[in-house]
Amino acid sequence: MSDYLIIMLSSVGLAAIMVAAIGIVRMPDFYLRLSVTVKAATLGNGLLLLSAAIYFNEVSVGSKALAIIFFLLITAPISAHMIGRTSYFIGTKLWEDSVLDELAGKYEKDTHELRSDEEEEGLQENG
Repeated sequence: MSDYLIIMLSSVGLAAIMVAAIGIVRMPDFYLRLSVTVKAATLGNGLLLLSAAIYFNEVSVGSKALAIIFFLLITAPISAHMIGRTSYFIGTKLWEDSVLDELAGKYEKDTHELRSDEEEEGLQENG
């Protein structure tokens, strides 16, 4: 029974990693590529590590695999957020068909400050 579970987990993990690889080629801009790659690769790596933990069936391997999965789930979204934020602030262009840019007009390039919606409303009311 565990062989079927290992096959299923590793197959889904490999499919997720393949989606990440295809996403790098197919997505039109940096931000979409980053989003697809981080989400799919994190899922794929987590499933492959889980299948390895089941395959080896040892406490040491399982605990290491679960620790790696835990740190992947914590660090991957944070690092992707910081990479995306930095690329926006240095001027990486959005896709021309992007519908919404929620940071437009809120970032001061001279002072590197980011204003919130409440601050903008306060400036409009006072100005």
